[in-house]
Amino acid sequence: MTVASHFPRNAIFLIAGPCVLESDALNLRVAEHLARLAESVPGGIIYKASFDKANRSNAGAHRGPGIDAGLAALDRVRAATGLPILTDVHLPEQCGPAADVVDVLQIPAFLCRQTDLLIAAGETGKAVNVKKGQWMRPEGMRGAVTKVRDARAKTNVVSDVAVTERGSFFGYGDLVVDMRSFARMREACDAPVIFDATHSVQRPGEGAGGASGGAREYIPSLTLAAVAAGADGLFMETHPDPDNAPSDGPNMIPLEQLDDLIKRAVDIWDRVSR
Repeated sequence: MTVASHFPRNAIFLIAGPCVLESDALNLRVAEHLARLAESVPGGIIYKASFDKANRSNAGAHRGPGIDAGLAALDRVRAATGLPILTDVHLPEQCGPAADVVDVLQIPAFLCRQTDLLIAAGETGKAVNVKKGQWMRPEGMRGAVTKVRDARAKTNVVSDVAVTERGSFFGYGDLVVDMRSFARMREACDAPVIFDATHSVQRPGEGAGGASGGAREYIPSLTLAAVAAGADGLFMETHPDPDNAPSDGPNMIPLEQLDDLIKRAVDIWDRVSR
């Protein structure tokens, strides 16, 4: 029986990359930076980027290259850097083709209760990261994880399942992170808990033209607090020029600021774990 471990529980890890796939030059620029940074992250780094942003605020917003071109681009990133790869899936029929290329399938927060999608992801045998819906209590994620694991039980592969905290809606257009959530989800799901530091500062619908806004200035403080509160891993979208990124720019951390923040987070993790 093969065991695929991408979410270690005894070493902090990072999932990072641009929100959506862009040119090969941009994708590789970010990936090569992350490959160098991985030497400073005990649990390693997983490169992430989406081939399709299916839940954009506006119908005409940029969605990405699509599954065929997107998976080919992700395969080129893997070949160039050796980093494990994560991408979102939105439909059950996307899981098989994506699993042929990537190491981790990610279930977006808005889809975390979609049974057919969770089962299809589990049946691939690949590691799965399920983001907690912005409306759900931590214990509510037990059902999502169980669906993936029950599907996984039909295969001969034992892979990781992780859950990600990305904040909860408070009032209209704002998200709040409850630092108790890491311990509560870990106990309820018996799974590593990741903190999505960049989507947690998103302000849906508050940007120009009704697009999502964000408050990236809060990313560092929330990241360090989450690590101190017991997060097993971190998720961050990053870009060399987030103000001109095609998606989620206001809540992405500039690539040039990433290394310092991650090294501070690793230092806190080391102190807490000791």
